Formats: sequence, C-alpha cells, structure tokens
Amino acid sequence: MTSLRTFNAILWRDIFVTGRELPSFLAQVIIQPFFILFIFAKVLGDIGYVQADFAAVLLPGIVAMNGFLGALQNTTLPLVLDFSWTREIEDRLLAPIPIPLVAVEKMVFGALRGLLAAVLMIPIGFVMLDVSWPVSGLPVALLVIILGSLAGAAVGMVIGTSVSPRHITVMFAVILTPLLFTGSAQFPWPALGNLRWFQVLCALNPLTYVSEGMRAVLVPNVEHMPLWVCFVVLIAAILGFGALGMRGFMRRALD
Repeated sequence: MTSLRTFNAILWRDIFVTGRELPSFLAQVIIQPFFILFIFAKVLGDIGYVQADFAAVLLPGIVAMNGFLGALQNTTLPLVLDFSWTREIEDRLLAPIPIPLVAVEKMVFGALRGLLAAVLMIPIGFVMLDVSWPVSGLPVALLVIILGSLAGAAVGMVIGTSVSPRHITVMFAVILTPLLFTGSAQFPWPALGNLRWFQVLCALNPLTYVSEGMRAVLVPNVEHMPLWVCFVVLIAAILGFGALGMRGFMRRALD
C-alpha cells in the first residue's frame, strides 16, 4: 500500500506539472498534426489533388499518430533529461517505491500525455474536415488509442534509456521521422500491395497497427488490417518494448 500511494503521488505530481506547462504541451502535440491535416486533407482536397474521402482515411491515422508519438516523446525526453548531468532521476529513486515501479510510472505518465494528445485532435479534425464516425466504434477506438499510447511509451522507454543527451537531436531525425512516415497514418496499409518492400517496412512499425486499428472501427468501409491482429501486435509491443525499456532503466538507475 505504501508503494501504491507513493506511485500515485509521483504520477499526480507529473500530471500537476503538465497542467502548469499546458501551453507548451499543447504547442508540442497540436501544431504538427494540425498542419498535416490542414494541408493534406483540407487544402489538397479543396483544390482537387486528393479524393474527397481522403479526409476520412487520414483523420484516424493522425489521431493514432498523435497518441503513439506523443507518448513516445513524452517518455523519451524526460528520461534523457533525468539521466543527464543533473541526475534528477535520483529524487525518484530515493522514494519508498521499488525501482521498477519508477520506470512503470514514467511509461504510464507518457501514455497519459499521448492519450490526451490523441483526444485533442478529434474535435480539431471534426471542425476542420467534413467527416463522421460511428458512435458504436468509439469505445473500441479509445481502447486502440490506449494500447497505442502504452506501446509508444514503451518504445520511448527503450530510446530514453539508450540515447545519451548529446545525441537526442540526432535521435529525433534518425528515429522519429521514419516512425512518422512508415506508420500508415497517411494511407491504409493493405493498399501498399504494389509496394511490397515498403509494406513490409511499415509492418515493422507499431504505429501501423494503431492507425489500422482506428480505421477498422471508425471507417470500416476502407480496407484495413483485421482488428484482432492490431490488438495482438500492440500488446506484444507493450510487453516486448516494456521489458527492454525496464532492463535499460534498471541498468542506468543502478549505474
């Protein structure tokens, strides 16, 4: 019970800090996806360079992308800073809580911020674009976003415990950009049949399964992966990357 109360206290502190940093957080998670939606769906749609139904395909992918990458960034960056020369992580390690739970709290907090980033894009997309989603699909879509945010946080834990502060800017160019454009956020994965090599590459990205899971429940008329495949891969990604991230966290924490 002491560990649980301490875990909740640490998590609540991080949530409180997010409230105080809300403007910078909103700028981080809204500006990029807003302009992707605006240019690719609104502008290109209005001038006839994309089909009218492209917005319905793009919006679920952008929401998935925001949840996954938002959780990844908000797990990676705090970890890199905490393990830098300031050694701020030591305050957490001295708390009356097992060290692995400190890592779990980092991932849960990152996933919560990713979930918030995803939810914020929904009203923005509905105001900007002429789309509609079936109400019956929203609970399952929320579950997909939760799993996607947890998967993004687990990947962020692996990156955050592997990259030194000196290389953090290079990391975002080398890792984040490929994740962004191979996650099937802008296109349905089954439509890549004629680009087999790229289809296989996208299948290696956990974000693909978040995007496809969102389309499976929100735009079922568009070709998509089976929903059960998305759930299986996302759960495997959470467990696999989570275990690797915990191992890296323990190594860095006990260093």
